[in-house]
Amino acid sequence: MTRDKLESYRDIQNEIAELRYRIVHLGEDGSLIGNDVIMDYRSGYPIPQSVVGYDFAKENHLKTKYAEQIESLREKEREIEEYVENIPDSLTRRIFRMYFLDGMPQSKIAKRVQASQATVSNKISGFFKVAHN
Repeated sequence: MTRDKLESYRDIQNEIAELRYRIVHLGEDGSLIGNDVIMDYRSGYPIPQSVVGYDFAKENHLKTKYAEQIESLREKEREIEEYVENIPDSLTRRIFRMYFLDGMPQSKIAKRVQASQATVSNKISGFFKVAHN
């Protein structure tokens, strides 16, 4: 697990929230209203007629697409959470949880764990140096 992947956790959560919003408000902006041309044969010969309507097929397609994206992002989210929860050292695990999962600044984490900000920063960077080797 890389630092970039851990730092993407908050972005993943934001993207999931955005996709949920899109599903709930799908079509409210009129984007699913479309028009098409059909041929009217009632008079015996074809006359083009414009029809306007709501595109239910497109709505279903978009809902399915967004749901699949959410599930894919949730899998990444679970992977990151599981990685953090499996860190053996309690202090490092707590620091990682607060920093990467909760998005807390290092200064606030330092107060919570009763350490200096330098200690928090060193724990994070030291973990990645050891993990990289």
